[in-house]
Amino acid sequence: MNRIAKLLLCPLIAMMAVGVGCTSGDRTADGEWVPQEPDYADSTQWYVTARDGAADLFYIISTETGDYLLPNGTQAHFADTHSDSVRTSLHGEMLGVDTLLSGNLNFFSPYYRQCSLQSFADTATMARRLPVATDDVRRAFRYYLDNLNHGRPFILAGFSQGGMIMLELLREIDEFTRGRMIAAYAIGVTITPKMLQTNKNITPAQGADDLGVTVCYNSVRSPECAMHGSSAIGINPVNWCTDATPTALITEPSPLLPVAEQTKDTLTVHLDTTSGLTIVEGYTATDYRLPLFGKDGNYHTREIWLYRDCLRDNMALRSRLWLRRRALMGASTRHLLSH
Repeated sequence: MNRIAKLLLCPLIAMMAVGVGCTSGDRTADGEWVPQEPDYADSTQWYVTARDGAADLFYIISTETGDYLLPNGTQAHFADTHSDSVRTSLHGEMLGVDTLLSGNLNFFSPYYRQCSLQSFADTATMARRLPVATDDVRRAFRYYLDNLNHGRPFILAGFSQGGMIMLELLREIDEFTRGRMIAAYAIGVTITPKMLQTNKNITPAQGADDLGVTVCYNSVRSPECAMHGSSAIGINPVNWCTDATPTALITEPSPLLPVAEQTKDTLTVHLDTTSGLTIVEGYTATDYRLPLFGKDGNYHTREIWLYRDCLRDNMALRSRLWLRRRALMGASTRHLLSH
């Protein structure tokens, strides 16, 4: 399992890259270099695991890229999806999440020109750069629906930067497409009251088995440790409660060490109903802080690792229920047509 380690939010490799080989690109109106856009008809711009599953997981990776220098000395703020050295960390998260969460689901994850970790230093920079990443994933999702999905139900999921983009996709999907969405998992992002009011496709999850809903959680030692403040919706990803009922979670604390070398933590997890944040007590690892912006007691980098079994089982449960509901509806329709 430690091979998958570096997978979940470990962007330092790309951040320290210097002289990375690059493809052609363009300059934005602000003079920043943007790599050549991915063509999603090109299979190399995807990580795909086809398992002959009845449902899919469409996953948008988190920020695995830091600012890096091109051979000509230009500083790059976007991932070049055609550069092997930049793709390495992107691929690591795709591989890891597929291994940890997919189970029997088919897995689809697009390479995209994500903006660097440094892009989130201030709101203006993020607002200027994030649309490049969002537009890539928007095109990838449309290609997936038209060419790769083949009418199957799907789970939409995104972590951190990927979660921000996922919420934008959720805002834009039509009613027919949303009808095939088993659930949406917005991991490690906050949903503001304004977003909840203006995004009609966000239906907060109320338990482990509701369908077409949005699951959202952020893990902290206490609300003061949050990086992005409170969230208008939240759920406990262990017991799937939206009240303050605590539950125990026994797990290895770090994805950066071999599982066999770790002593398991016995965590107590509950939802703080005031802030919408997931409170985690008893966590012992010290290697969790996000580079540049991490705060002591903010467990952003462990949002998937800690709950990997809970997430995988929950995705499987919701998928089974969605497929069962479709089968029952089909049987009901056939019955009506026969009379």
